[in-house]
Amino acid sequence: MCGRFAQTLAPEAMRRLFKATGDYAPWQPRYNVAPQSDIPVIRAAGREGGRQLTSMRWGLIPHWAKDAAIGANLINARAETLAEKPSFRDSFAERRCLVPVSAYYEWRKMASGKQPYAIRLKDEPGFAIAGLWSAWRAPEGEIQLTVCLITTAANPLLAPIHDRMPVIVSPVHYDLWLHGPKEAAQHLLVPFPAERMEAWPVSRSVGNPRNEGEGLLARLPPRRAQPSLIS
Repeated sequence: MCGRFAQTLAPEAMRRLFKATGDYAPWQPRYNVAPQSDIPVIRAAGREGGRQLTSMRWGLIPHWAKDAAIGANLINARAETLAEKPSFRDSFAERRCLVPVSAYYEWRKMASGKQPYAIRLKDEPGFAIAGLWSAWRAPEGEIQLTVCLITTAANPLLAPIHDRMPVIVSPVHYDLWLHGPKEAAQHLLVPFPAERMEAWPVSRSVGNPRNEGEGLLARLPPRRAQPSLIS
């Protein structure tokens, strides 16, 4: 699964990286984004191939849901089943999106307890996780935009940490994911190449969503997290 990430790109950087219009405010760099937070999202803008930067709540609420509480359980969608699952299939067909991320965290089970790792693309300021979004109308009439992240099987670098990883979309495939038919988009739901990624152990402080700051991404000395998966 993917249940925590860092997002340090400013809105102007996200607009440049994704060639998007729109805004995300208020903004501040975040190093420990947890579910049920408002996060920046890139979605399709019209039928002409445009992209829009906007804000959505992390935790998908399907448009047919009676209660917003379902969103707490729908932070991830499995690539293998999202085309059939009632909670995700409509969004997969019509409302795909990209979630800008600087790094994400995953926990590895070890004899001493769960050890968190930070994971990112090598030499890249940010990247895009494939997502699905939905517009849900609350009983009071307010429209709430919500999003979930898509996961797939882990690549060889990440498999020792966890058996799942988020689907990462390369820039060359942004338009296909946002605007293409679902049959073509389905082919993008694969593990990202391991040789283009890196992972390193970080402080267990990241386990508390109240903790923030760039120190959460600091590499632990190798002796404090053995064996190390630093690439």
